[in-house]
Order: sequence, then C-alpha cells, then structure tokens
Amino acid sequence: MRINFNTFCAFIFLTFKFLNAQELPPIFNFSPDSYRAENQNWSIDQAESGYIYVANNSGLLEYDGAKWRVYSSPNRTIIRSVKVVSDRIYTGSYMQFGYWQSDSSGKLTYNSLSDNLELPLQEDEQFWNILPLDRWVLFQSLNRIYIYDTRSKTFEIIYSDATISKSVVVGGKIYFQSIGEGLFTILNGKKDLISNASVFKNKLLVTLFKSETDLVSVTQNSGFFTIQDGITEPLVLPASPELSEKTIYSAKQLKDKSLIVGTISDGVYHLTSNGTIQYHINQDAGLFNNTVLSINEDRDSNVWLGLDRGIALINNNSPYAVYKDNSGDIGAVYCAAVKDSLLYLGTNQGLFYRPLNNTNQPFTLIPNTKGQVWFLDILGNDLLCGHHEGTFLVKGNQVKSVSEIQGVWKIMWLDAKRGLALQGNYSGLYILENKNDYWTVRNKIDGFDISSRYFGFINPNTLYINHEYKGVFRLKIDTNYQKVVEQRLVKDLGKGEKSGILNYDGKLLYTSENGIFKLDSAKKIFEREETLSLGSYKNGNYLSGKLTYDEPHKKLWGFNTEEIYYIEPGAVGIEPKITHISFPSTKRQDVTGFENITFLENNRYLIGNSSGYTILNLDKKEPSNYDVTIRSIQNGSLDKELRLVELDKDQVFNYKENNLIIDYSVATYDIFKTVNYQYRLSGLYEQWSSWSTKSQVAFENLPSGNYTFEVRARIGDELIDNTANFVFTVKRPWYLSVLMLVIYLILLLALFVAIHFFNRRYYKKQKERLIEINTRKIELSKYESERKIMQLENEKLLQDVESKNRELAASTMSIVKKNELLNTIKKELLASDNEEESKSVIKILDKNLNPKKDWELFSQAFNNTDKDFLKKIKSKHSKLTPNDLKLCAYLRLNLSSKEIAPLLNISVRSVEIKRYRLRKKLNLEHEDGLVEYILSI
Repeated sequence: MRINFNTFCAFIFLTFKFLNAQELPPIFNFSPDSYRAENQNWSIDQAESGYIYVANNSGLLEYDGAKWRVYSSPNRTIIRSVKVVSDRIYTGSYMQFGYWQSDSSGKLTYNSLSDNLELPLQEDEQFWNILPLDRWVLFQSLNRIYIYDTRSKTFEIIYSDATISKSVVVGGKIYFQSIGEGLFTILNGKKDLISNASVFKNKLLVTLFKSETDLVSVTQNSGFFTIQDGITEPLVLPASPELSEKTIYSAKQLKDKSLIVGTISDGVYHLTSNGTIQYHINQDAGLFNNTVLSINEDRDSNVWLGLDRGIALINNNSPYAVYKDNSGDIGAVYCAAVKDSLLYLGTNQGLFYRPLNNTNQPFTLIPNTKGQVWFLDILGNDLLCGHHEGTFLVKGNQVKSVSEIQGVWKIMWLDAKRGLALQGNYSGLYILENKNDYWTVRNKIDGFDISSRYFGFINPNTLYINHEYKGVFRLKIDTNYQKVVEQRLVKDLGKGEKSGILNYDGKLLYTSENGIFKLDSAKKIFEREETLSLGSYKNGNYLSGKLTYDEPHKKLWGFNTEEIYYIEPGAVGIEPKITHISFPSTKRQDVTGFENITFLENNRYLIGNSSGYTILNLDKKEPSNYDVTIRSIQNGSLDKELRLVELDKDQVFNYKENNLIIDYSVATYDIFKTVNYQYRLSGLYEQWSSWSTKSQVAFENLPSGNYTFEVRARIGDELIDNTANFVFTVKRPWYLSVLMLVIYLILLLALFVAIHFFNRRYYKKQKERLIEINTRKIELSKYESERKIMQLENEKLLQDVESKNRELAASTMSIVKKNELLNTIKKELLASDNEEESKSVIKILDKNLNPKKDWELFSQAFNNTDKDFLKKIKSKHSKLTPNDLKLCAYLRLNLSSKEIAPLLNISVRSVEIKRYRLRKKLNLEHEDGLVEYILSI
C-alpha cells in the first residue's frame, strides 16, 4: 500500500504534535536502585499469586506489590527468560535452565532441569525464551528447542542448523524462525516449514499474533506482514510510517487486541486494534530508558516493560489518563471548561485551548491572556474568564475584555432574568450586566472592599463571603445591588484556613477542617452536616475546603489527602450518597486550595494539577479482587542472624528466639492507589494498629505465650475482604518450664515449711525470752518489794532503836538525875547535926545509889539498843576493863563527864581521869576525838 508524500508529511506533523500533547496512562518506573539489581531486564511474567517475576542480569527478581527480592541464578549468570506455569517459575540462563518453587517459608529454591539432560548442552548456549503449551514447557536457545514433558519428566530436542531468532505460541501452536530458512511450526515433535518468504529468511521476527482472519508478524525493521494459507504479504497500518524508522525489539498483543511495540532507542508505542497509535511513551514522556527489551501484560491489564535500564509499569486499563506539561509552557491548571467542542485550560501561564476530542493537537495560548487565570465558567451561552488582568469573554480562540479590574476570583449569576452576575475580585464585589449579549461592569458594591474569592447566597440581597484569614461575612445589600446596608461577622464559624463556601442544590455550604456546615436560613446560623462531614473528612485527612459543583450532573466534588469524592442527592427521604475514589494528593499533585475538576463528556472529568491535568473516566471499573498475604516471617535472637520460618503451619519458638520480622503485601499495581495495612498481635494486645503504608512489622523480645498475628489491608478507602494470620507460640524459658515450676513449687513449699519451722522456733525463743524477761521483771519487782519492805522494816527498826535510844537516854538521865538528887540529899544529911536520924536515911540512899545495880539496868537497856557495840569494842581492845566498857557505853550515848560522874558515883575529875586513861588504852592520837571514835564503831 502506497502513501502519498503530503499524507506522510501531515502524519509526521501530527505525530510530532502528539508527542508534545499526550494524555497518557499512569506510568511508574522502578530504578535499579529500587529493585537492587542490574540494569537490563530481559523477560517479565506474572504468577497466579499476582507476583511479578523478571529475568535480570543479576538473577531472578520477584515483586509482590510492596518489596523486591533478588535470587541469584544458580551459576551466577544472566537470566534471559522467565515463564510462570502453575506454581513453578521457569527460567533460562547461560548454560542452565530449570524452575523455581516456593518452599514452606516463602523463599524460592531452584531445581535444575538441564542437569538431567542425557545430551550435554552446546558450548556457550543461552536460553532466550520459554514457552508453555499444555503439559509441555519449551526452552529455546539460539540453536535448539528443548521440549520438556512435565508428566513423564522427559525431553525431546528440536535441532536447527541455523540460528533460531524467535519462538512464540499462537493459537495453541508453536512457531519459530530460523534465520536463512524461514518460519516453522512444530508438529508431532518435528519442525514443519510454514513460510520460506524472504522476510522470514532474512529479517528478524519480533512476534506473531492472531488477527481476526490472519496470522500477523512483527519484524524488527521491516514492519508488519500477514500469513494466510502459506502466503506472506506486507500489512500497512496507520502506524506503519512512524514505526518504519524504528527498530522494534519487543512486541505483545494485549487482551483487548491492541498491540504494544517496544523499540530500541525510542520507547514504546501502543497501537489500537486497527493499527493507529494511541500513545507513544519514551524517555521524554516519562520512561527511564528508551530501549524496551521485554513486554508483559498482567491480570489487571497493566503493561510491564523490561528496559535496558530499569522496569516500567503502565496502568494501561486505568480510569486515569495523565497530561504532563514536561516543557513547562502550560504550567499549573487552576480551572478548565468545555465550550463548542473546545477544551480550555486556565493556568498560571494564561488561557489555552485545543479541540476536545483531538488529543494529538497541542494546546494553544489565546492571545492577550498571558498570566494568571483564576476562573472559567459558562454563564448562559457565554464563557467568562476571570484573569489577574481582568474579566474576559471567550469566543473560540479569541477573548474580549469585559473589565480591566484586576484579580477576578469568581463570577456567578445573581439575577439571571435581569442579566446580572456577581463578580468577586481582589478589591471586593462587582455587578456584571449582560445586555443584548454584551457584558459590562455595572457597578461596584460599596461598603465592602475585602478580597472575595468564595461567596454565595440564599437570596440575592443577603450575601455570605468567606475570607480564610478573616472569617465569614454576612452582607445585606440594597435592592438595586449598589451598596452594603448591613455587615457582620459570623462568629460561630470562626476563621478557617483553606476553607470555602458555595451554593449547592439550593443550599449554602461552608467547608473547613471542622466539617461541612449548612446554612439554616430561618435561624440564620450554620449547622454541621454530620453525614457530609463524616463522609468527606476522616482520620485527619482534611486538605482543602474547595468544593466544585457539577450542576448538570448533580455532583458535588471534594478533595482530601487520600482521595477525591463526590456527593449525589439521595432518593426522597434518603441521605446523600457519597462515592470515594482513591487518589492521594501526593499523586494528584494538586495546587492546594485551588483543586478543580471539570466535566468533559461521557462521564470523563478533568482534574487540574500543578504540572498539567489528569483525566478521570468514571465508566472504567477497576479490579478489586485482591488478597493480603503474609510474604515471609523471620525469627531468631537479636544477637544472631534471623532465619525464615514456615508459613503453612503453626510455629513454636524457643524463648531466646522471641524476635520476629513479618513481611506482608497486596499484589496490586495501580499507581494512583495507596495500599494501607493494619495489624494486631493477639496475646500481646487486642487493638488494631493505626493504618500505615509500611508492609513490614518487627516484634522484639516477646514474652512467652500464645500469639495470633493478623494483618488486613485497604486500597484507598476500600477494605480488602480477607485477613491474613499467623499463629505461633513463644516457649517459656527453661527456668519457667513445667518441670522447673514443679521444682519451684516444691522449693517454695519447702521454703514455707522452713520459714514456718524457723518462725515457730524464733517465736518460741521469743516467748521463752519474754517469759524470762517477765520472770526477771517479776523477781525484780518482788525484790524491789522486798527491798522496800526491808527498808520499811529497817526504818521501823531504826525508829525503834531511836525510840529505845531515847528511852535509854531518858532512863539514863533519869538515873543520873536520881543519883544527883540522892547524892545531894546525902550530902545534906551528912551535913546535918543529927547523925542518928540521918544514918537510916543515908543507908537507904546508899542502897539506891548502888552503881552496880544501876549498871545492870543500864547494860540491859543498852544491849537491847546496841547489843553488838560492847562486843565489837572488846574484840578490838581486849585490855579494856569493865569500868572502861561502862565509860565507853556512856560515851556512845554522847554523855558528858558531868553526866557520867553520878552514874559511876565518882567525881567529875575522876571521870576526866578515866577518859584520859581510856584514850591511852584505845591508842588514840591527840587530835582524835574519843567520842567520835566510839560512835564510829
């Protein structure tokens, strides 16, 4: 098929423009640093578990949606091919092929098949492709195809004298190309020539796929060919002119019959089923590298690209399409509108447009609109633009100035019948008027000069203006909208950073981080809408109060940190319906506080962001049949390397091995969705953890006991049905084993017995000691009592002695007085003249003055008082005579010489002589007192 030159030039021009204005599916790149292996990735496949396997220069890569794992090839060589069949991951590398299987711990182990061959491999043989067909698995090198029967575990070998460049399974048949010989198929274990056309003999085959009627081949440099009934013909597609200059290295037909073509040095092309280019992604458009070595489509229709450097993931069936302004010419999109089949973008660079349905055409700046655009909306039949430089009326690719008043935030109908609209500016509020399809600024509303970005009303004369740093103002304006007649601040709302206010379905809503509030026009107060608030902001994910109302479709759109959502009116008497769409702000790349969403057509919406926009198609349903799985569990002590444990049975760990690292994942690869995990460890705590994107948890120094680890996940706001769990036990340490506990019990009982014994012994001793102390106290008390009694008796005796002494003294004095008296009488009688008469009286007197008798009386009384004195002094002074003892007795009574004389019936002088002699006998010194000595004995 020939294409004229003009058509070709036009196509190339459109393609060039297309490359600069593409709406692409979401793309994510894995760098070699992220998967921790080498650059080149030769083959990609997916297992039933959802895990992705990649043949890499470093070995086999495994990706579970959360973490990459690298398994080195058995001979440390490059793995060139990978194919998953059932639970086996077959790989081919240099001089080796075989399969990997997961052991009970989740780790892949390798089993060689090539080592079981009876025929040795050829020198430097590498295996570039693996093909499954029924019960057979084919391993293709450049010179042979090894057919492995998985039932009999035997091999058949297809030999080729020429180089086998490519092999492929199409429609249950195996095809392969031998350079210089042609295209073959395998029948009954033998090769069979299909076509020896020059293209198959001399050109490199990339792939074969089935069209509706023909077998289509893709060659490296010669384009497309059809094969039907052995006849090979060129196939000219709309994409052929573009691809004719490219070197195609890889290609794959997708499930929707479209085709992905990977090139050397120019990225990847996606062709529709009719052969037109749907998109082209190269390094300029977001790939890490322009050489695509391998392509695979996973179960969710995502396209994986193995690059010469890195791995790329394209969400080919995503409801999102991304327009990224890589050149920076358009800038951040603040608003958008569709009018007369044109798509308009209001950005910080100006107002741009292009045909709505021609994504190949780039956006064009409308003249005289360069600068910040804040607002785009259709009022009546007119598209109005709020610009930093003023207000514009947009007509096709031209604008007409309506006002040069700077800083137009928003325009809305105030009285559509009269053609009046309310415009919010940096400097306050203005009235726009439309007369005869001609817009002008009628007047400024006097009395309010505050910047008015957000405003709304219940009736045209009562306005509510929200200023995030000042609060919400309630204005009453006159009937002609000329001036403010009343102004007050709505104090119950306060100030709200990134808050907003708007009219929605006949209601006035105020939004802030405290929730969504509805104005009660009767009470003139804002009341919290619990249903809308709880459905819109939860778990602290508030981002902005900016809401967008898609009035024709009755959808109120909002944004938070984790998602976008829309609110639709419910049926009669039923609460509004809230639909959540997982789309985190980090991936939306919003201009915070200026989030915007615009209806395009066919349930497609444009979401503006800081570097372009994203198209959301609500009709595309995303897969949701995901499971959370526990990938691996490592166990051990902190001072040793942890080991993997079996996942398919309950585990019992030694006490020292009470440290665990648990990895879990969800095999989903949607770039715009975030997987959050929540876990709990029953036996330690029963509460679920907070939601987190981390796919690993570590537990250290777990106490002994029985545990159940549970993990669940959610994608966006949707909770995955299953909960993965792992049951394990941490054994008691040896010193807490049952035997030791019995021993401890016995020892404890023995200790109690010993304590009881020693306590009894101790208290017995204490009792005896107390008894002894009390006995001693009693004895002491008795002794004290006896001592007191003796003291009293002694005192009584002393009193008796003193009394007898007094009696003795009195008696002695009486004797002395008597003797003195008798002596006096005797003297008088002797002196009388009548001797005869006196003799008888003198005789009587002498009888009564008998010293011996007086001494006997005195001695008897003295001995009763001081009976030991005379013995003591006699024992000390044996030479004392009875008269000396008498004198000592009288002196002990402290009698004077004058008192003693009558007792001895001698003179005082004689008493003194006796005293002198007594001193001599007592051997007293001159200075010693006689009486003092006698009293001391």
